[in-house]
Amino acid sequence: MSESEQTATKPSDETETVGDTTVGETSTSVTEPEPTPPDAAAAGEPEAKETPAVEPQPTAEPSGEPIVEPQPSVEPQPSVEPQPSAEAVPEKGDDVKLVESDAVLTLNTELSMDNIPSMTKDEDGADTLKVTVTKDDGSTEEVKVQIKQELMKKPFVGGWRHKESGKEYHNCSVQTAPKRYVSDGTPKNCRETQTVKTKNVRSQTTSDTSTQMTKTGCWVSDNEDKIVIPGKYVTADEKFAYMLKQVIVLQSYFRRWKAQKYVNSIRQDHVRRIEWEKKEEERKRKEKERRLKEEYQRRMQPLSKEDFDLVYHALELWRREEIESINATKSGPERKAALAGLMDEETQLIASIQRHKLVAKQELGKRGKKGFLNKCAAPKEWIGFDGMPTKMDTPYTMRAKDLKMTYESLDKRYLTREERLDILLQLKLTVKEHDCKLTKDIVELIDREADLLMRGTKESNLEGLRQRISSLFLQYIKTPLFNPEAANLLKVPEDPSSLRKDIYYCRGCGNYLPSTDFELTSNARSIGRCRKCKSLDSDGRLREDFSRYRSLLQSIRAAEEAFSDNSRVVFLLTEADLRYLAENIWGAQSVLSQWEDTYDLTLVRWNKKHEWSPWNCVLLTNEEARAHAKLAKPEEAYGPVFTQKIKYRHILGKQYFSSMPKLSDYMSKNLKSINMPLPSNAEKIMIGGKKAEEKVNLPPLTEAK
Repeated sequence: MSESEQTATKPSDETETVGDTTVGETSTSVTEPEPTPPDAAAAGEPEAKETPAVEPQPTAEPSGEPIVEPQPSVEPQPSVEPQPSAEAVPEKGDDVKLVESDAVLTLNTELSMDNIPSMTKDEDGADTLKVTVTKDDGSTEEVKVQIKQELMKKPFVGGWRHKESGKEYHNCSVQTAPKRYVSDGTPKNCRETQTVKTKNVRSQTTSDTSTQMTKTGCWVSDNEDKIVIPGKYVTADEKFAYMLKQVIVLQSYFRRWKAQKYVNSIRQDHVRRIEWEKKEEERKRKEKERRLKEEYQRRMQPLSKEDFDLVYHALELWRREEIESINATKSGPERKAALAGLMDEETQLIASIQRHKLVAKQELGKRGKKGFLNKCAAPKEWIGFDGMPTKMDTPYTMRAKDLKMTYESLDKRYLTREERLDILLQLKLTVKEHDCKLTKDIVELIDREADLLMRGTKESNLEGLRQRISSLFLQYIKTPLFNPEAANLLKVPEDPSSLRKDIYYCRGCGNYLPSTDFELTSNARSIGRCRKCKSLDSDGRLREDFSRYRSLLQSIRAAEEAFSDNSRVVFLLTEADLRYLAENIWGAQSVLSQWEDTYDLTLVRWNKKHEWSPWNCVLLTNEEARAHAKLAKPEEAYGPVFTQKIKYRHILGKQYFSSMPKLSDYMSKNLKSINMPLPSNAEKIMIGGKKAEEKVNLPPLTEAK
């Protein structure tokens, strides 16, 4: 049926659909539908398609209307056409098909209120109808149809009406019984889900029990009888005393177990403490051995400036010991002769140190050249989006890599004449790419060495010439015009006019030098002497070694960076300032244990809420510093007397370092936050040596050494 042949109809109160037929309010009446006026069909009512008939579900709930069902004995037709979901009351002459599973039955629709067959009762007492069914071959068969009387009335949910024939098609849910609920046997509820609270209640039974004993006319066996003798009567006080006694016994055993457990834990802690102390002693011993071995190695083979400072410091200590020994054992001419001999020995040692300096300078020069070439030839590296390092070679780095390989092959020794000539030819082709005075000098020297090699000159006589070629080629590599990558590594700027800026006069050597050649102290007010003059003066007179305080300063700066609170004061101090702070103010020993090994000491914050400064620090050992870092309020942990001594040293440090130009502004801004009294005139430290006789009277913790 097409959409143009159907139109929707509203539910009717006078008719109800049951099965595939329309039955009236009584189970035996059939009504015909009212004809559809042509105006309604042309009014554009919604159209609907015919839907195939849906077979009723076997588990449908009973409805309140009679349902016509065929008997299972009816054979299905071989060809079944899809039927609409429901069919309205048929007209005369039409056939009505009842659908039950796969059986399609055609009923005679010549039914009216006069010819409806009468209902009979079957064996089960159910109402049945006898209906004549016409098959496809023309034969007829009488079928019994059982009528179900349901108490439930299903709602009518609408349907459709044919425009031309006026047939009504109802929804299948109207024609079938509701789906029945079938339990699978699994319990879906229990007492726990119903929030039932159970409780035990004692009750006395209403009936009494009795015992039976042997008497006249009744014998009862006494084989299983027991004689019960009442014991001693116990009062409530006696029972309570007995219970208390047993409780005391239980408590004693429990306290004994607890005491044993506590003692065992203390014993284990003691054993662990002893093992930890042994490990610490072993670690300190190995650390000291390693440090002494490194110092011995640095003294025997010095390379850097710090190594030579250590050697000169050891020389100064030896000279002082010898002078003290000579002054204590000799006098007069013998003393003068011994001092003269000591001076000769010192002169020889200084000459030996200078020879080591020359060797170290050559070695450092080779390392510097190698490092410069490696940096020029290194590829560009960065961290990619996947977190892995990415490297890339640029034309400049590839050019630097070629020059590096040529320079390394040029410095090789023990080569044959043919191999040396090949290297010189490659070098000549490399430098001929540019025409300038430097490249012409290199080409001229290459031709000279090639001519001497062809003449059979010894290699020992060519050392000077080869050294000149290497030096000129290294100068070629360092020129940014020939090696663009070198421009990022050269200290000398390409513009010579920039060298005229920041030039200062050295009072020691009398030269005009850039500002980078001068080393300024924290309390310096003038430029003074350059680094070279100070180093020469230290080697000749003072011979100080700041290696220990240099490592201490680096450790303090690393600890301050870990706080991440914008600490600035520690980065303004130098090794000399830290040495004065440790030796002159804190006495070069721990304020708690008086430990004097400077390699085990460190300066930590006194109050960790404020940044490190000379007026907020304390000198402790490494173990004491770790314990001190756990204190939230050190004033309460150490006591008032010890705290007053610490604050006194803070005042001394503040007084000394207040002359620093960079710290003066900072201290003036934070003077109120420091909250400490200024020292009196008698407690001030004289700076500059004008009154050397005035000394600072420190509390009896330590004395400065």
